[in-house]
Amino acid sequence: MRRVQYRKKVIRSKRMKRIFLLSIAAVCAFLSAFLTLRIYAQIVGAPIIQVPISSVFLDNQGNVIGDRFKEQRRYWVSLDEISPFVSQAAIAVEDQEFYEHHGFDYTRIASALLKDVKAGKKVEGASTITQQYARNLFLTHEKSWNRKINEALYAYRLEIFYEKDDLLEGYLNTVYFGHGMYGVEAASRFYFGKSAKSLTLSESALLMAVPKGPTHYSPLVNEEKAVNRQQLILKLMENQQFITADQRKNALEENYVLKTEDSIVTQKMAPYFLEEVWKEASEIVQKKGHRIEEGGWTIETTLNRQHQQAAEEIIDKWMPEGELQIGFVSMEPRTGFVTAMVGGRDFAESPFNRVTQAKRQPGSTIKPLLYAAALENGFSPLTYMKSERTIFTYDNGRREYEPKNVNGEFAEHPISLAQALAISDNIYAVKTFEQVGYKPFQQLIERFNINMEVKNTPATALGTSEVSLLDMTKAYNTISADGIQKKPTYIKKITDNDGNVLYDVEKEKVKDKKVLVEQDAFLLTHLLTGMFDPIFNDYSPATGISIRSKQSRPYAAKSGTTISDQYLIGFSPQLTAGVWNGYDQGKQVSDAEAKQVTKQVWIEFMEKAHQGLPVEPFIAPPGVRGVIVDIETGGIATSACEKQRLVYLKEKDVPTKLCTDPKLKQQTFEVDSEEDSDPWSLFPFSFFGE
Repeated sequence: MRRVQYRKKVIRSKRMKRIFLLSIAAVCAFLSAFLTLRIYAQIVGAPIIQVPISSVFLDNQGNVIGDRFKEQRRYWVSLDEISPFVSQAAIAVEDQEFYEHHGFDYTRIASALLKDVKAGKKVEGASTITQQYARNLFLTHEKSWNRKINEALYAYRLEIFYEKDDLLEGYLNTVYFGHGMYGVEAASRFYFGKSAKSLTLSESALLMAVPKGPTHYSPLVNEEKAVNRQQLILKLMENQQFITADQRKNALEENYVLKTEDSIVTQKMAPYFLEEVWKEASEIVQKKGHRIEEGGWTIETTLNRQHQQAAEEIIDKWMPEGELQIGFVSMEPRTGFVTAMVGGRDFAESPFNRVTQAKRQPGSTIKPLLYAAALENGFSPLTYMKSERTIFTYDNGRREYEPKNVNGEFAEHPISLAQALAISDNIYAVKTFEQVGYKPFQQLIERFNINMEVKNTPATALGTSEVSLLDMTKAYNTISADGIQKKPTYIKKITDNDGNVLYDVEKEKVKDKKVLVEQDAFLLTHLLTGMFDPIFNDYSPATGISIRSKQSRPYAAKSGTTISDQYLIGFSPQLTAGVWNGYDQGKQVSDAEAKQVTKQVWIEFMEKAHQGLPVEPFIAPPGVRGVIVDIETGGIATSACEKQRLVYLKEKDVPTKLCTDPKLKQQTFEVDSEEDSDPWSLFPFSFFGE
């Protein structure tokens, strides 16, 4: 008996010893694991918590006009830029012990494990805010033990290296709210049309109801479920003493308003313009040693919201049904700032930009540049040449070219450069190209920095070389800016996510390039006012007569027409605009209505864009003098000569003979008696001051 008891005692002792040793081993294993985990965390270091952030576009007045994001729309905001109700709601519903635990809520984990074991699969989560943040940053939402282990490792590292407020801020900026919105700022703008800082208690609780299941709890998907969860969150906030009973009651009674139709997501405007902005921003940021993909940029653009809206509305008004396309751009002569851009009928259907990417024949809009070369080579606005049927030979006499005018007719008498430009006479243009020469014209095109191949053929004078609308409008903008070339600019300022100014156009040292002397620039400007003046009507009317009735101030412009392209480019002292329309495949523009699009869009845009602005004259520079001349002879006008017009000339070119001088009567021809007897009644001479 005693021996049996002794044996039991020995067995019990051995068992206790074994248990003790196993306990020691378990403690050692736990301590070793913890130490290994700690060493691992220290070696690996702090997890990088940077995430892609959306970049925001502003117009020239600082208003948001769109954003740029890669797959996820998010805007990172600091904790103090988020309503405190949002943070409280998040803690109440997601992690009540957030500020007490070290990344894991062991009570919830044990409860969740028990339910998972009973179900034989992963059915319930017990993730803390830290764990969810780790998942948002580094992992997927796959329900697996492997993902949970990795989530725990990342959460542990986050807790070691970051403060609780940093983790809460990160969670709120990365959690998914449905509809492509990541983070409370993007979600707040999307659902309520306001910043997260301005959210009320009711809105905050409703917003934090969504992450539980965006496809079920989005108020846009199922408002009833969203409101039920909102009520639960408000109750939890009261239980945890974040809010009082009265606050909860008021929040439940509050009538929240969903304003998704007003949010910047649906208000993105000028998509063709913003694509060009992004290209320019990418280059600028790269030169500054950063990557545009970092996101978080605030890009202040040159877009004038009123100009853009006017352009879009007027284009919509005049564009006929069908496949006819359009390109439109406006810019400031003094700065080169692009104020509006429409690259096609519909960006969603075709992001191809007809302003910057398409190269088409500019037709007669090239003539002002040809005449710029002519003015530099001895021509004046009163240089006369005969407009008649002419066959030109080129390529050492091996080829012939016979240009025609738009209506197949000719003046059959000498006309001045001023009149030739106003009525767009093609014979005069080709004769000018022949006299000036290929090389001077090519050099001028290069000086204007126009990307266009200039061919040594007579047809070049009529705009057969392909060029973009942006390049052509830039050239006219240079003429308006007294011959000083301004690079088309889309961006005024770029700021990073921390508020540091990376780029400011006003502080960039860019030297202005003088490509045309001021006198020639002004002479061209005044010549381009002729398209609106019926005094130049001849075998063909001045090309802008059809829109003259809508004109309320002086403009300088030129139209251009080919079989497949319609252009109008022109300017005031304040603004330059260019319009093109045609078909992408280059088929003929034949409909009479379609042929009026460019002119109507241009004149209505210019009138609307200038509303409220003072009427500014084109001011003649020193060395240029205005003279009233007879346009038939080029002589100083007297009462005996009916077709009189103010023409500006360089001092050396001012005529000395009267229009009645017999030597000036190179040819007589009949004058249309129905022409306006006082063509300048609409525009007083003061519009074109010395």
